[in-house]
Amino acid sequence: MQNDNVKCGLTEKSRGRYVDNVPTDAYVWYEKNWQHDEYEHAHQRYQLTYVEDGYQYFHIGQKTYLVPQNHVIWIPSAKEHRTTSDAKTVNLMIVLFKSVPEQEFYEHIHVFAAPSVLKEMLLYAEKWNQLLNEDEEQTLFLKAMLSSLPYFCNENEFLQIPVPADNRLLPVCNYINANYGYNFDIDVFADIAKMSVRSLQRIFKQETGITVQKYMQLIRILKSIELIDTKQYTLSQIALMVGYKSLPAFTSSYYAIMKTKPRLKK
Repeated sequence: MQNDNVKCGLTEKSRGRYVDNVPTDAYVWYEKNWQHDEYEHAHQRYQLTYVEDGYQYFHIGQKTYLVPQNHVIWIPSAKEHRTTSDAKTVNLMIVLFKSVPEQEFYEHIHVFAAPSVLKEMLLYAEKWNQLLNEDEEQTLFLKAMLSSLPYFCNENEFLQIPVPADNRLLPVCNYINANYGYNFDIDVFADIAKMSVRSLQRIFKQETGITVQKYMQLIRILKSIELIDTKQYTLSQIALMVGYKSLPAFTSSYYAIMKTKPRLKK
């Protein structure tokens, strides 16, 4: 007989399916050196995940969301997702909510940088890590944080990596993902997709919401975040590794995506 596993406070009765035995409306789980299963799972609670250190990819439907250090992701109830990360260390805080205000915000996925006030609130909430007993302060505090999320959200849509449904475009995305350190003419991608340049540009934008060139830029910046996390390279080395001819060009591109300049981790 298979033993039940407790993960994030929820009991996994079968692979990726959870039973909620947590009595509190909101539950906090903080863990260093996070090791999460990489298969899809779902639960009935709404999920707020804060990445304190490292980075994590969330694969949800036809999109992959990168959540870098000091960012949060909001995932609605019952939304199937899986996570991956090659970061050396991933420190996460997860807050699971049974009920949320009746606002559209809470029914959609959001990824955004945690402003200072939210980081301080999450840091304070660590005092309730894995606490199952009802606590009046905990209830009021977490409810206030939950209600404030729409006002904290300054969403970065470029942290979403679109996956096209058109099978002709998947080889193009795979090629970019494997060769992001090189520069290619658009004709190369058109040949891979076996279509004209004009058709490729039109269909790619229609399927993903961004151009092929923007997709290339996005992948390069996301890969640079992974390289920064390793603490093995200078920014100039990383710039060259992800396909930029100079550090200023890389910095400008990074800022366009992340709204902040790249910095090495201490």
